[in-house]
Amino acid sequence: MATITSFSQLDPNGRYTYADYLTWKFDEFVELIKGRVLRPMAGAGRRHQSLAKRLSYAVETQLRNGPCEMYFAPFDVRLTRNAGAGDAQVMTVVQPDIFVVCDPAKLDERGCVGAPDWIIEIVSPRNLKHDVRTKYDLYEENGVREYWIVFPGEKIVLAHLLDENGRYQVTGEYVEPGPMPVAAVPGLAVEWAEVFDGLV
Repeated sequence: MATITSFSQLDPNGRYTYADYLTWKFDEFVELIKGRVLRPMAGAGRRHQSLAKRLSYAVETQLRNGPCEMYFAPFDVRLTRNAGAGDAQVMTVVQPDIFVVCDPAKLDERGCVGAPDWIIEIVSPRNLKHDVRTKYDLYEENGVREYWIVFPGEKIVLAHLLDENGRYQVTGEYVEPGPMPVAAVPGLAVEWAEVFDGLV
């Protein structure tokens, strides 16, 4: 079998697994959504990087010495709700901007197996539909307890939390200075100003 080093070598209509994904040698990182390969994602822009750094710092400083751990892309999240956890069974692999896992049994050297407790995605014009619809549905379906969508240009954070029926409900729309509490990690709150003040 030829080594896969370019997206063009893959069948755009094909179905792939995590076992296939592990054999690919791309410079860019890709995601698998229910076996379908998403095109390589463009590198994050300056504002995206700045927001990711600020959010990561705000979250990490509050998680120290607790049971939960924060990670960021590229670090594979294998969503396994409708499949087994074996490499040849996993059909969905995503690269969230930031995610928090409170169950160490879900972590291995390659990433997270199963749903993180909390995921943050920072949108850009290129990935708006992907984060607002595709990943929203995917994270809801797989039981990611809390999902934040960050809109850099508008300086808005939309927080979604799973209800008792396994559906996301908006629990916060943060547009001005104040705490942004995290239901999935009790006691944790991110300050809006710490994330957005002075952002260029």
